[in-house]
Amino acid sequence: MPKMKTHKGTKKRFRLSAKGKAMHRKAGTSHLAHRITNKRRRNLRGTGALAEPMEKKIAIALNGHSN
Repeated sequence: MPKMKTHKGTKKRFRLSAKGKAMHRKAGTSHLAHRITNKRRRNLRGTGALAEPMEKKIAIALNGHSN
């Protein structure tokens, strides 16, 4: 059986932290941000952790296995 390929769309959007959490860019930051309050924009900075049920699927798409 051939090796499982990395899903390139997933690779561009997520990365795994040292503890195996799937980290992602928060939504709502790319454009039309002038409509959002400064407080909301500040809280959207940086990366967020993905919900736990999806972590295993992301790990499989990135590595071909979940650890």
